[in-house]
Amino acid sequence: MKKLALIAALSGAFLSTNAMAWGNAGHRIVGAIADNLIKGSNAEKQVKALLQPGEDLEKIANWADCVKGTFCGPQTQEMNDYVAAHPKHSEYHYTDVPFQLTEYHLHGAGTSEHDVVQVLQQCIATLQDKGDGKFTKRQALLMLTHLAGDIHQPLHVGAAFVDKEGKFVVPKSDKEIDSLNIFDSRGGNNLQMDEAALAAASAKSGIPAGDEAPSKYPTKPFHSYWDTTVVDYAMRRSSMRTVDKFSQWAIDGKPAVTLPKGDAITWPEQWANNSLVAAKQAYADVKVGVASKQASRNGDTYTVWAMTVPDSYPVPSSALAREQLIKGGYNLAGLLQKIWP
Repeated sequence: MKKLALIAALSGAFLSTNAMAWGNAGHRIVGAIADNLIKGSNAEKQVKALLQPGEDLEKIANWADCVKGTFCGPQTQEMNDYVAAHPKHSEYHYTDVPFQLTEYHLHGAGTSEHDVVQVLQQCIATLQDKGDGKFTKRQALLMLTHLAGDIHQPLHVGAAFVDKEGKFVVPKSDKEIDSLNIFDSRGGNNLQMDEAALAAASAKSGIPAGDEAPSKYPTKPFHSYWDTTVVDYAMRRSSMRTVDKFSQWAIDGKPAVTLPKGDAITWPEQWANNSLVAAKQAYADVKVGVASKQASRNGDTYTVWAMTVPDSYPVPSSALAREQLIKGGYNLAGLLQKIWP
């Protein structure tokens, strides 16, 4: 099979690791689907009690990303207070379980006490009146709405680790990830895609043309591809170019989404395990190529890699993204109704 060559080089577009899972549109889709599914329920009543006038799950879905900077606009006092109380908040959005594994286990390689699974559990406990005071109920809902999207983005759970021969490996502990024998790809950010080749592959795969301006940068981190590009592709392929139309189209399709079983507090771990299945699909046929050293704007040095994927990759990856977005919306709605039956 002909391969699409992807060239490794850090560009000015390089964002912090795991910065914007699903991007603005993807998170809004998850929230909009959940908004529709909880209409008329006690869960909707309880959600409205915690939100401000004019807010809904779609509108708050990106709040947890917006607190990271001013790219959504000036920081509010609520945001400033949250950031001050949560110095590790940027790490709440992901966990880094080796994608080859089948289950999330706290204290395994890539996990932490403040990863997405643990924080989701803390938010759920807070909404169940069992929290430890780390979050207010409103903060718990703001974070839950966003992180329910994050945890369904495959690369926010399944991480790639690369050895010095350029092969994907499974570290047994964090100590083994020493940047000498085993390297952290930083959620796929250090695996770089060639923008021109990607555009050619999407056109060849039959992805309908978009109206976005050509990228100013020659490369795209693999993580960014999964955060935003596949969402755009999924919306184009459905011919539903707005969040409202896409979310309604998704619901009208009556997807067969199986909700987790058991107490709500166990759901995040079950979601993570499901996302590991998706991460294996995301990394299927991905090959690591030549390594090189690049320096970031602040002077840090990283190892980055070339990689190859099939020319057809935009089609299965966007189909998987569509499936995960829909699961995210249904799982968020199901969880809220589990908490507030």
